[in-house]
Amino acid sequence: MTVAELPAQNILYSALLEKNSAFEGVFFFGVKTTGVFCRPTCTAKKPKAKNVVYFASTKEALDQGYRACRICSPMSLAGETPAWLETLFREINDTPDIVLKATDLRSRNIDPACIRRWFKKHHGMTFQAYLRAVRINRAFDRIRDNHTVTDAAFESGDASLSGFSEAFKQTAGFAPSESHNKEVVLVKRLLSPLGPMLAGATEGGLCLLEFTDRRMLETQLSILKKRLGVAIIPGENTHFAALEKQLGEYFSGKRKQFNLPLVLPGTPFQRTVWRALKGIPYGKTRSYQAQAELVGNPKAVRAVARANGDNRMSILIPCHRVIGKGGALTGYGGGLWRKRRLLDLEQGFWKS
Repeated sequence: MTVAELPAQNILYSALLEKNSAFEGVFFFGVKTTGVFCRPTCTAKKPKAKNVVYFASTKEALDQGYRACRICSPMSLAGETPAWLETLFREINDTPDIVLKATDLRSRNIDPACIRRWFKKHHGMTFQAYLRAVRINRAFDRIRDNHTVTDAAFESGDASLSGFSEAFKQTAGFAPSESHNKEVVLVKRLLSPLGPMLAGATEGGLCLLEFTDRRMLETQLSILKKRLGVAIIPGENTHFAALEKQLGEYFSGKRKQFNLPLVLPGTPFQRTVWRALKGIPYGKTRSYQAQAELVGNPKAVRAVARANGDNRMSILIPCHRVIGKGGALTGYGGGLWRKRRLLDLEQGFWKS
């Protein structure tokens, strides 16, 4: 395995000073004065540039005698659920209608303020909002399974039918009684060697896979919600297990093609461009000009680039395989160095 090329050191140092999450998995840095190595988002005090050495993998750092930082845990995936939350997540998964107040959390030796901060950072919502969304998702399934709205309300732990209906409408965007005619997109955070990702799926298939720090993520969610006419709420979907398995195989170099059902709402032109993207072989690249020619409009280079940017299925629809003239890396919503790492992986220069 050839060592992957790292960005210039001034770029790397700026990334660690800024705790730039777009560089997760791209590099690790060691501190010569302490013998510790970290991920780029480490919150520890930043070392002087002269005391820093850079690595493309944790193996390189370990091979040179550096030990893993206890603060940022570079040997684990970024965004990994802390041990103190694992038991609670299992409890919620086993009992999706559970109601947990601050006193209930303290009885489990969990600080309510700490879990609130963690959820805001990693899920963009409070813990209580997450629990409410999980209960609403469960109620939605019950109503579609021919339970009455009243039964779904009380089974979900709500003592007030009106309170349940209001919370349901705020979360799902429609009244509980409309559930038989509606669909939802369930979303879940997944971990990858290049940082956390957000996956979304309907009953028909996957409709979203993006890095959580992508600037356009909120816009993409809004477009998806509008085009599918659905609510977007946290929850489990049968397609997620297969996605996680195939992504794991991809990052370990064992998978070159994905066979997952996709739901891709878009304009006819966008869908044409996305089909062309899926046709770029693993380990190969294609220019924007070549893409435009392939879709039958050689002058539509900018339009093709916009359609690439509108792709909501990172990796599965490989827009990272499209490059500029002369091989320049351009236009990747997840960050150009993530794009470089994905190409390195597919061309045999890097292993996660």
